[in-house]
Amino acid sequence: MKSAAVVNYAPEKGCVEIREVDRPTIGADDVLLKVANVGVCGSDLHQWTADHSWPVNYPVVLGHEFGGHIAEVGANVQGWQEGDRVVSETAAIIDPQSPMSRRGLYNLDPTRKGFGYGVNGAMTEFVCVPSRILHAVPDRLAMEHACLTEPCCVAYNAVVRNARIEPGDRVVVLGPGTIGILCAAMARLCGAEVALVGLESDRHRLEIAKQYGCEAIVGDVKPWALERDGLGCDGVIDAAGASVTLQIAMDVVRPAGWISKVGWGPQPLGFNLDPLVQKNVKLQGSFSHNWPIWERVIAMLSSGQLDVQPIIGGVWPIAEWHTAFEKMHRGEVVKSVLKPS
Repeated sequence: MKSAAVVNYAPEKGCVEIREVDRPTIGADDVLLKVANVGVCGSDLHQWTADHSWPVNYPVVLGHEFGGHIAEVGANVQGWQEGDRVVSETAAIIDPQSPMSRRGLYNLDPTRKGFGYGVNGAMTEFVCVPSRILHAVPDRLAMEHACLTEPCCVAYNAVVRNARIEPGDRVVVLGPGTIGILCAAMARLCGAEVALVGLESDRHRLEIAKQYGCEAIVGDVKPWALERDGLGCDGVIDAAGASVTLQIAMDVVRPAGWISKVGWGPQPLGFNLDPLVQKNVKLQGSFSHNWPIWERVIAMLSSGQLDVQPIIGGVWPIAEWHTAFEKMHRGEVVKSVLKPS
C-alpha cells in the first residue's frame, strides 16, 4: 500500500516533490500513526531552499510537527491502543544509554535523529513512531491545533526553561516567524512586557503578534528597550534565522541581562563579542524539548491558556504542499498546516 508524500530527495535547491511511498513497517516498540495534520516548519522550508545547516538523510519525507490517530501498535507497546489521539515528539532515534538521555535530556543526545531529516517524517498518510515519544491529545483539543505542539514546546524551552523572566520584565523578541511569535506569547504568559521586532516585509506577521498583547516594532527596537531607565531591556529572545541578530541582542540588553538564542543562522559572526563580557550578560542556547515540556504545553493548549489559532494561515491537502510552502516562505502566513488524508 502506497501513499503520497512530500519528499526532499537531494541537497540542491528546490529538490522537493510528491512521491509515492510504501506504508511503513513498525517495530515491536513502535506505533503506526495515521497522520491527521502536520505543520510546515521553517526547517522544512530551509531544506526546500537548500540553505539549512544540518545533515539530511536523502531522500526523506519531510514533516516533524504532527498528530493523528494510532492505526497499529507494536507487540511490546503498552498503554496505547488503536484509535488513540496522539502527538509525537521529534526525537525519533536516540541512544538511551547516553549521558544526556539518562538525564532526561535526550534532545541533546549527540546521536539523536529527528523526523523529516534523519528519518521519514509525517508529510504523508502514515508514519512510524516510537511509542516512548507519544503524548495523548484530549478530545477538546482540535488536531489542527495539537499538531503545533512541537513549535510551542520549542518556545516554552527557550522562554520558560532557558530564560529567567519575572513579571514586569521588558523582553525583546527578534524575528516574527512561528517560533518568534510563540516565544513572544510565552513571555507574555510569564508576565513580561514584550516587543516583537521584524522588518518591513514582516508587517503582516507583526500584526498577528499584536493579538498576543505584544508591541510590534519594525526596525530599530533600541528606543523601546531603553524607555524605562536607559539601560536596556531585561532579556532578549533571538528567534531570527540569521547570526547578525545576536549583535542587536547584545546592543539592546541591559547589564546583567540575558539572551536566549533559539534561531538558527549558518552565517559566521563578523562582530565583536566584547559587549557580552562588558555587560556581564548570560547567553543561553536553546534547542528542542523533552517529555515534561510536552505535557505542560498540551495542558496549556487544551485549557486555552495558549491559543495557536491566530498563527494558522490555512490548511492544505498534501497535493498542494507547494502553495503551503510558498505562502510561508513569502511571509503571507505565519504557519501553514497540511492534511494528508
